[in-house]
Amino acid sequence: MRLNSQKELIMNYYKDIFSKRPYLKDFDFRRIESAAYVIDMAALERNLKVLDSVQKRSGAKILLALKGFANFSTFPLIRKYLQGCCASSPHEARLAREEFGKEVHSYAPAYTQRDIDDHLELCDHILFNSFSQYEKYRNQIQGSKKAIEIGLRVNPLHSETEVELYNPCASGSRLGILPEFFEGKDLSGIDGLHFHTLCQKGAVPLARTAKAFEKHFGKYLYDLKWINFGGGHHITQADYDVDSLCETVSCFREKYDVEVYLEPGEAIAINTGSLVAEVVEIVENEKQIAILDVSATCHMPDVLEMPYRPEIRGASAAGVKPYTYRLGGLSCLAGDIIGDYSFEQPLEPGSKIILDDMSHYTTVKTSFFNGIKHPAIMLYEPEKDCLKTVREFSYENYKGKL
Repeated sequence: MRLNSQKELIMNYYKDIFSKRPYLKDFDFRRIESAAYVIDMAALERNLKVLDSVQKRSGAKILLALKGFANFSTFPLIRKYLQGCCASSPHEARLAREEFGKEVHSYAPAYTQRDIDDHLELCDHILFNSFSQYEKYRNQIQGSKKAIEIGLRVNPLHSETEVELYNPCASGSRLGILPEFFEGKDLSGIDGLHFHTLCQKGAVPLARTAKAFEKHFGKYLYDLKWINFGGGHHITQADYDVDSLCETVSCFREKYDVEVYLEPGEAIAINTGSLVAEVVEIVENEKQIAILDVSATCHMPDVLEMPYRPEIRGASAAGVKPYTYRLGGLSCLAGDIIGDYSFEQPLEPGSKIILDDMSHYTTVKTSFFNGIKHPAIMLYEPEKDCLKTVREFSYENYKGKL
């Protein structure tokens, strides 16, 4: 059912997130002296156990999508459950090879010769976005010392994502080969096909996409080794239909005698961590505005890109509780606004603000815009009550980028 407004979409998706999947539940945030991302390792393992159950029930192989979560200090835990990583660049592939150490799959809309040279040393699967790129690099890959399987990303002409920015099958999309370009092509060097059409979706949209894929590309699978269902699967959300997912995977494995890969990013780290911020100042302009020591544009860019309204622990929508504030970031961008929230007690400089569900698509997308200090990255183990700082950022990190 289509929602009536963007506001309704936001409220419906983010309501009760914390109660569905608790994390950092009894953590004393006063232990954090300055801005930091804090990842609850027990919550991360909870997600991994759900994903592992899907692997065991369906036979699927699940990869970590580094574009969504690449905090390699957590890789020793993640690789206990998942089969490897999928990368979108030589740098991601290198991180996967050096720090994860299992299967490395890579896809990009296009590769330079330098990209391919790097990937030959790093990858187990290389996926192409066009026949011309496949034909350009085919002989080099097949002649390499390392056995590398080759795949093609396809466009099944089926959209399930409402936000155009995140819709790989939007009109005029540059992602995936259209069905018409397969006619008359020699697929003898191809090992598998890949599609990715979802973003924060359940098992039913996947089932619909799978049918669209079969309509256009199913006939080619009988001669291939694997199919990759891409990412965007919200497998670890409380209301996700795992049974339906396993049924779809099992159906493909049995019908076509292929391996099935899934490559979620968000599902691995969703509901596992928070961004701890502090109020620096309160200013007034028609309303009370709390300026934080973090930034939407620098430290949580999806707030502005998607856009979405973050959950803030202990806060409600504007006007619900006695004290309402607009929360703004520390950058010079006029639109560096997180949103309007209300609180039980007045805010003042030094007040802690806990922005929840900030593990995925945060640290991988942050920037040093304005030279604003990057939040530290911390891991918390609830059973041991152990808080560990794995990375702090300095002036040298900002300068070194430039």
